[in-house]
Amino acid sequence: MKRNSSEIKWDKLDNTAHLFPVIAGESMSNVYRISVTLTEEVQPKLLQEALERVLPWFDVFNVRIRSGVFWYYFETNQKPAPEVKEEYRYPCRYISPNRNRNYLFRVNYYKNRINLEVFHVLTDGMGGITFLKELTYQYLRLAHPELTEKLGDGLSSETSLNREDSYLENYKKGHKKSYKTERAYMVKGEKLDPLELGIMHGYMSVKELKKVSAGYGVSINEYLVAAFLWSIYQDSLHGAKNRHGRPISSCVPVNLRPYFDSITMKNFFVIVSAVFKPEKENYTFEEVIKIVAESLRSQITRENLENLFAYNVSNEKNFILRAVPLFVKSLAMKYVYRTSALANTTTVTNIGNIQVREEYQAYIQQFSAFLSMSKGQNVKGTICSYKDRLVFTISSNLAETAVQRGFFQRLAQDGIAVQVETNGVYEE
Repeated sequence: MKRNSSEIKWDKLDNTAHLFPVIAGESMSNVYRISVTLTEEVQPKLLQEALERVLPWFDVFNVRIRSGVFWYYFETNQKPAPEVKEEYRYPCRYISPNRNRNYLFRVNYYKNRINLEVFHVLTDGMGGITFLKELTYQYLRLAHPELTEKLGDGLSSETSLNREDSYLENYKKGHKKSYKTERAYMVKGEKLDPLELGIMHGYMSVKELKKVSAGYGVSINEYLVAAFLWSIYQDSLHGAKNRHGRPISSCVPVNLRPYFDSITMKNFFVIVSAVFKPEKENYTFEEVIKIVAESLRSQITRENLENLFAYNVSNEKNFILRAVPLFVKSLAMKYVYRTSALANTTTVTNIGNIQVREEYQAYIQQFSAFLSMSKGQNVKGTICSYKDRLVFTISSNLAETAVQRGFFQRLAQDGIAVQVETNGVYEE
């Protein structure tokens, strides 16, 4: 499975990606992590070889970023693949364009876990999962040659290498600004040391979650988002009315591929907001679930999703804006981002149920994922499942863990057995 290319190619950033190099830095990395836990300890040399074999196939990952007069752009990275290292520092650190052999992702490992960390400018969670799965398949074939004999040594038939900008491909004119800029409630508290990131995983059964969610008449996603907002409501407002009138709301990224028949490896998602505005005393959990579910369902329609990304695309296509120098665009994008970022308390993203080929399943225990912090959002949740094991991971830069405890206790009250694990930050 060799693919050698000495040709330098250039590529545009997708519509969403334009923002990330403008706002990213040491204090806000815009890096996410997706991990796979194997049934055996990782062999570093084989993982390095697997990366070197797989990377040339993925043009979306095999790039460096450059700045032009009007826009950032990608250029084929001709340096060797990034060095695979044992994990030795806090996760989701900023990936400098001038380090890491100019690559915008990193691969590391810890015992039997492989971690892929991706600067969001490259792709979203679905693109990250695609790359991690192929990396894992290749690693397992190297570690177990009998798999190569049985399966061959190429990419899986379901793996897409498509690089279209699906925002532009599906854009239609005539949409107005549709995102809100009302300030949301912010979870505050004593911060961890700079660059520290507290991680708390909750492991649970998909079957149990389905049963409980169905009892409330909602999906698993709606139930978990509601439980997360409920825990913030209980901890921060103690069940009281919000005197400042600010909503408790969560960004909920929506993968657009199934709505627009896309197979792109680039970013293709939009953000909707699950909004709960405490306007009276002592809401019940049942009331919050109903409010959150209705909020999400009213927004997750093809028409509304199209409207959400069309406004941003129209700005990119605007001839006047296209002619504005990059440094001026950057100032404008930073201002818009600061305003819109404060419109949400948190983010809860659902990577979904990850499917792997049957021949590899015996070697894989689970997948997990989590997000780095962003402006105004000091705690975030990520949902990821494999077979019957769902992992809800909470990442935070706050020293206090009341929101995390409240969330897992809420699930336990509904009869869901949860096993909790942390990365050690809260135990020191």
